[in-house]
Amino acid sequence: MGHVIRTEEQQGAIDGLRRYLDAEVDQVFSKEYRDQFVPKEKMAAIMQKLTEFGLVAGTVSEANGGMGIDWLTMTMLFEEVAATSADLSVPVLINSFGAQMIEKLAPAHLRERYLPGLLNGTSFVSMGISEPDVGSNVLEIKTRARRDGDDYIINGEKTWISNGVYSDFLICTCRTGEDPRRGLTHFLLDRKEHPYETRNIHKIAWNSQSTAQVFLHDVRVPASNMIGNEGAALKNTLSFFERSRVYVAGQGLGIARRALEEAIRYSKDRQQHGKPIAGHQLISAMLAEMATNVDAARLLTYRAASMIEAGVPAEMEAAMAKYFACEAAVKIARQAVQIHGANGLTTDFLVEKLAREAIVAPIPEGTTQIQQLIIGRALTGINAF
Repeated sequence: MGHVIRTEEQQGAIDGLRRYLDAEVDQVFSKEYRDQFVPKEKMAAIMQKLTEFGLVAGTVSEANGGMGIDWLTMTMLFEEVAATSADLSVPVLINSFGAQMIEKLAPAHLRERYLPGLLNGTSFVSMGISEPDVGSNVLEIKTRARRDGDDYIINGEKTWISNGVYSDFLICTCRTGEDPRRGLTHFLLDRKEHPYETRNIHKIAWNSQSTAQVFLHDVRVPASNMIGNEGAALKNTLSFFERSRVYVAGQGLGIARRALEEAIRYSKDRQQHGKPIAGHQLISAMLAEMATNVDAARLLTYRAASMIEAGVPAEMEAAMAKYFACEAAVKIARQAVQIHGANGLTTDFLVEKLAREAIVAPIPEGTTQIQQLIIGRALTGINAF
């Protein structure tokens, strides 16, 4: 959909992934489990296959058992997953960033124990940041980790945690000191050894994967399960935001692209006034606008990914990509429903689901308004938070 410049290797990787997604995965999320929770065993089987195409494993260096794929190629692959299913893109995203955090920050004994399962798709991680009263402002985290000899005892509640019910382990952001910036620390909690409770949250869409509340009651964790240095969680979390926002932009891009594809297909099949509705000027104009916005979202997303791969700071560009792509998804999915007319309101057509999924996209990883504040700060040097 629109010309994309790719190397021969990139195109081959994408073509192979696309064939698998079309043949084995699309029907799972669009038909079999549409708006229904996919059991962990089923999701794990898909994740194991995706790792063969570079998803998750590609984000980790070959030295640590991964494939060491460049970030632009990873973004291209992720777009294909998101275009197939926003739900499937969530565990791919979370496991990818959990794997990166473990590779870069975890001590060797944790890296050797927990990284292989993420790389081969047999285990799931959750990132415990958001809390009932804490969204975009990580400084206000209240979950407390209290030192007790060689252990820490953790109490608190996390919410909107992706992979929550699936998770085999949780990387939990906890308060270990009173300094807002230097008082936050990451701990790895193994679900079997350091039990925590989870409960799924039902939403307007994205219900085929797990978004959950996590409850932590006197969870005892060894101090050796600390990820990164004590007090460094804020710095470490912020360092991953550029990359994760590019992936969330990829989610918006994927939804928008799929909505456009569905609208084009329908407009060629649906007959009105003696010809396909694609032959009517207003429909043609809508499709042109949708396609232009999809390509603009892709260019912004790929630019940010290319900057990250080149080691160039991309805070503003990642925010722009996330802002534009996710808002474009809302508009394009809405237009796709309009092109389908009354049929677009029924569950017989995918655009009904895509429209609901699009509404969710601007919320995670900082709302559209948060992205605007980040962009404004980058432009002026003045913080409007």
